[in-house]
Amino acid sequence: MSSVTHSASQPADADAAVIAATRHWLERAVIGLNLCPFAKSVYVKEQVRYVVSPVTAAPDVMDDLERELRLLADADPARIDTTLLILPHAVPDFLDFNDLLYFAERLLASLGLDGTLQIASFHPQYQFAGTEPDDIENYTNRAPYPILHLLREDSIARAAAAFPDAADIYERNQAVMRRLGHEGWRRWMAGEDEPGSEPGKA
Repeated sequence: MSSVTHSASQPADADAAVIAATRHWLERAVIGLNLCPFAKSVYVKEQVRYVVSPVTAAPDVMDDLERELRLLADADPARIDTTLLILPHAVPDFLDFNDLLYFAERLLASLGLDGTLQIASFHPQYQFAGTEPDDIENYTNRAPYPILHLLREDSIARAAAAFPDAADIYERNQAVMRRLGHEGWRRWMAGEDEPGSEPGKA
């Protein structure tokens, strides 16, 4: 079941706008371009939990992250298979976000959940090592907001078994982005592409 968490200190309509932008990114980029072949199933089954954090300081993110890691570990996978912890007000700088990921992984291990859950990351300024900031390949991991994506190891293993070419996803995604280019990406995300077009296809 899809779940949305609102902070009492944050207007619900502001949270709704953040979640709407995140869902648009999921539908158009992650699913629409098939950047993650595992994503569509949990999305259409409404097994994604969306949590909009009101915090602004990186250390405070850890409190929200700990709560969500514990909740996901205890939840029925049929209801919540994965969680998107969305950080619209924190770590706008990618280097700061990268530093936060180090502490996020330490928290995961300290909770004894390493091997049970894992954390993936997305950011508006995401940059892979060895790339320039504007390289189109970076857009595979660029989202509207900083996001910590909490996943179940068991679900990843099952999904990978169903996709024999799972190990090639990274290379395929890079190729998709190179075919699109910056203008193609902008048009696709804005819905300006022609009906029936499939930009993710060779």
